[in-house]
Amino acid sequence: MNITNEIISSYIDNLYVNENRRLEELRQFAEEHYVPIILKDTEKLLKVIMRLKEPARVLEIGTAVGYSSCVFADCCDCSVLTIESDEEAAKAARTNIDNLGFADRVEVLVGDAREVLIGLDTAESFDILFIDAAKSHYREFWDLAMPLMKDDSMIICDNVLMRGMTASDEYDNKGKHRTSINRMREFIAYINGLDYADTAVLPVGDGVSISLIDKTQIEKNEES
Repeated sequence: MNITNEIISSYIDNLYVNENRRLEELRQFAEEHYVPIILKDTEKLLKVIMRLKEPARVLEIGTAVGYSSCVFADCCDCSVLTIESDEEAAKAARTNIDNLGFADRVEVLVGDAREVLIGLDTAESFDILFIDAAKSHYREFWDLAMPLMKDDSMIICDNVLMRGMTASDEYDNKGKHRTSINRMREFIAYINGLDYADTAVLPVGDGVSISLIDKTQIEKNEES
């Protein structure tokens, strides 16, 4: 089920064009094998953001087959550090990244992001953080990554509406996702209440939150 009108979603999907043939082939492979990657309208939004922001360094949590990492590297001259918990997925991602010619700009780290983030050097800061991993851990990812972000960075989170379940319990008919739903709702409330983050939640793809960060506000709050 889409979180927007089916007719509108179909119309937007038909506008999608991927000029990178190898990226398009990777998308087709992922879709045919049910590998979760960013949806087409989400990809278009991310490309626009990347070109506007022109980030030097991007941090990604949730690599899968490396599709979104390659999208980032393809649309702007940035380096990408991506974290994947599954070793087999990370191996496949490295192969895809190499095949698309981005091995010199995309690095894949393997492990639980909550542990990997703690070990990263805070001196190597990032312009953009993209979170697309275990939905129930979004707040932990956010908080652990914050020391790594630049003062005027941006944090983008995918799948925050969870096929509509975040907005209404009626989309979780059998109650199987109650814990994940509650945690996502708590996360959305959390980031919308932060003094240092200006956040918008958009019904794009499966729901995308975009937060503009002002870390100087954190310092002001600590001083007061």
